[in-house]
Amino acid sequence: MNDSLGERRVRKNFNPNANKDVEHIKHVAAAAIDWCEEHKSKDPRLAALAQTAFEEAAMWAVKLVTSG
Repeated sequence: MNDSLGERRVRKNFNPNANKDVEHIKHVAAAAIDWCEEHKSKDPRLAALAQTAFEEAAMWAVKLVTSG
C-alpha cells in the first residue's frame, strides 16, 4: 500500500525507537495534511501553507517527546 502525501511528508516510517508518542504525532499530522490536500481546490495557497505548518508542528512535537 502506498503512503499518503501526509505520511510521506512526516516520514511516518521513520521512528527508530518505535516511540508510541512519535507514532501518534505523525499519524495526526499526516491526517491533517491529507485533509488539506483533499480540500485544496478551495484555495491551493492556503492549503499549502497549512500543510507546511502541520509538517513543521509535527517536527517540533516529535522533538518535544524525544528530548532528554
